[in-house]
Order: sequence, then structure tokens, then C-alpha cells
Amino acid sequence: MTIMGKSKTERRIDETEAQSVLRNLRVSPQKLNLVAAMIRGMDAEKALAALTFSRRRISDDVKKAVQSAIANAENNHQLDVDRLYVKEASVGKALTMRRFRPRARGRIGRIRKPFSHLTIVVGEREETA
Repeated sequence: MTIMGKSKTERRIDETEAQSVLRNLRVSPQKLNLVAAMIRGMDAEKALAALTFSRRRISDDVKKAVQSAIANAENNHQLDVDRLYVKEASVGKALTMRRFRPRARGRIGRIRKPFSHLTIVVGEREETA
């Protein structure tokens, strides 16, 4: 008897990790990376607190991604929420919308509206005895 279909792909991350991915965020990768750099390596609770009080517009979306990664760790991988930290916060470039604005003497001004991808990986810290 043969089994049809593809075999299950291996997990790209460790057993003590969980991730969440936000795609097509309407912000430039450079600005998103400033927020991501702020929370890299932080404990999960401290990262949520820092994002709550951050004044940057995109920090609310990053906070949702961190909350989603924490929920994935708790519900899908049975990890201890109190020992979670932001192991990885990577930013990628997505599409760029291009718009044009007419300028003087028949010229145009190009307007670029970039989009970004965000991947948050939370990991469980080893217990220090």
C-alpha cells in the first residue's frame, strides 16, 4: 500500500521554540527593524511592556506578533510562559508599491510605499540552578 502526497516537513526551529510571522506590514523594513532590535533578547513579558509604551506606530503590530508567538508556545508546544524570551526578531523586505506625483515642467516624482515581513521566534530559557 502506497501513501499518496508529500511527507511531513521537518520543523525549522527547535523543540523549545515557537514562532509567529506577520507578512505585508505597511512600514519600511528599516523602521520596523528599529522596533525589532529593541526587543531582541528580552524576556517575553518585558518585550510586551516595552512595546506597549513605545511611541512608534508599528509597535502595536509587533506586540500582536509577540503575543501570537507566546500563545503558539503555550498552546501548540506546551512551553513554560514564564521562561520565554524573544530569541529572534527578523525583518524582511516585501513588495514596494510605486506611486507617481506630477511635478513641474512635465516631470514626475516617484513615491515608494514599502512593505515588510516580520518573524518572531520565542524560546524557552534553560533553568539556572
